[in-house]
Amino acid sequence: MIRAAIVGGAGRMGQAILRAAATRPDVRISAAIASPKSANLGADAGELAGAAPLGVPVTGDLQGALAGCDVVIDFSSAGATTAHLAACRAAKKPLVLGTTGHGADLEGAFAAAAGEIPLLIAPNTSLAVTVLMDLARTAARALGPDFDIEILECHHRTKSDAPSGTALALGDAVAAARGQKLSAVGVMNRNGGAARKPAEIGFASVRGGDAIGRHTVAFLGPGEELALTHRATDRAVFAQGALVAAVWLAARPPGRYSMRDIFNFKTVA
Repeated sequence: MIRAAIVGGAGRMGQAILRAAATRPDVRISAAIASPKSANLGADAGELAGAAPLGVPVTGDLQGALAGCDVVIDFSSAGATTAHLAACRAAKKPLVLGTTGHGADLEGAFAAAAGEIPLLIAPNTSLAVTVLMDLARTAARALGPDFDIEILECHHRTKSDAPSGTALALGDAVAAARGQKLSAVGVMNRNGGAARKPAEIGFASVRGGDAIGRHTVAFLGPGEELALTHRATDRAVFAQGALVAAVWLAARPPGRYSMRDIFNFKTVA
């Protein structure tokens, strides 16, 4: 059994992970960490999540919580990633990082941390989305430049980053499969009257209601289209995937990993 500390334990995803952990005999929640300013400090983490009491109070003391865990799962906020990454690195604790919205400026910190701890960065911890990534890679490589690629994503009204981290990861995957860099061919917002360029990978974002997440990679060619879609109807799929990742990562040596490594996919691109 592994002991998992949940950073962002008072948030929506953190609570989903707390509920999901109750169904797994191989995981025990050792800590639930929230902002030191959170109104939920001191509350029982299990009760806060709508589950049975855990005897684990929500705490704002990350460093203290790290001492008693085997692996950390972070679903807090991108603004706190640098501090949380440094804390896990100092404590030599494996980290599953599920927050999105990171800038390219963090790549150096990720590389440095991965030299000392197991680090799994996952813009989406759904197991089915991980498979979608590989299907999209295969389609992009097989269909070639005659097919235009557009990525559409839909999330709840309170999601702040757009395109979503998952959409960008899908864009990276299909661009790499075609020997491209997303930074060179990605179009995040179509304005004006310019025609679409052949090599572009376009993105469209929808925000509204309580939509959990929907991602479509569309391949549009002469006389035919192929659309690969994943739709999440329950946030629990991300929680279950995060726990699968945490159990897997706890036994790994230092290095940078992705959800794809859990499946041991052969490299397509």
